[in-house]
Amino acid sequence: MKIVRIRTKEDEIAYGGVEPEGIRVYRGTPFVAWEPTETMVAFNDAHLLAPVFPTKVVAVGRNYEDHAAERHAKVPTEPLIFLKPATAVIGPLASIVLPPDAEEVHHEAELAAVIGKVTRHVSIEDAGAHILGYTCANDVSARDLQARDGQWARAKGFDTFCPLGPAIETEVDPLEGLGIVCRVDGEMRQSGTTSDMVFGVGELIAFISRVMTLLPGDVVLTGTPSGVGPLVAGNRVEVEIERIGSLVNTVIEA
Repeated sequence: MKIVRIRTKEDEIAYGGVEPEGIRVYRGTPFVAWEPTETMVAFNDAHLLAPVFPTKVVAVGRNYEDHAAERHAKVPTEPLIFLKPATAVIGPLASIVLPPDAEEVHHEAELAAVIGKVTRHVSIEDAGAHILGYTCANDVSARDLQARDGQWARAKGFDTFCPLGPAIETEVDPLEGLGIVCRVDGEMRQSGTTSDMVFGVGELIAFISRVMTLLPGDVVLTGTPSGVGPLVAGNRVEVEIERIGSLVNTVIEA
C-alpha cells in the first residue's frame, strides 16, 4: 500500500491510500484509528505533502562504503547517528532553500524508514515489526558548514533540508536491494542499492532504539551512496527509489 498525506482543494489535510482511480481518504492516521472512508480525491485535486511529520528525524552517516570513500572518511564500526529537526521536513515539489550562510550545499539520496509504533530497545529481528513503511528522502547538507563546525547540527538542520515523499510504501523490503538514484536537471548523480548498506535497517533501528525512543511517525534516514554533489538555485533535484516512487524538489535562493 502507498500511503500519502495530502491537502485537498478545500484546504483540509488528510492521510490517504493510493488507488488506481485516485486517493482514498482515511479517517485518523496510519498510526492511530486508521480506517477508510467513502471519500475519493482525484489525483489532480490533491496536493502532496510530506507523507509524515515526525517528532524527529534520525539520520545515519557513512552507511555506504563508496560514500565514505568519496568523503575521505573511514567506515564507522557502529552506526554514526545524528538528528535533523522536524522543521527541516518538506514534501514533494516544495523548494529547497539555499541559506545565505552556506556556500556548498549537497544532495544526498536516501531510503527513509517510517516508524509505525513506539520503539524502544528492540532487537534486530523484531525491528521490522516496528516499521510502517519506507519513503524517499534527501539529506540536504551544507558541506562547508559541516567542515567548519566539526559537528553536523547546523549543516544538516536548516529549514527545507529534509525533503520526504512522495508516499510511504508498506510492502517493500530493503534486503531485496532497492535501487536508489539521484538526478539533478535530468543528469544522473547517484546510483546505488540498499543492499550496499554497511548496517541494514534492522541493525539501525535496534541501535537507535537503545539510545532514544522512536515514536510513531519518526523517520530514520539510512545513509547515501556515492555521487553526492552541489545544488544551485534553479536546479530540479529528483530522488527515485525502486518500487517506492520519485521525490522531486526545486532549489531556490533564500
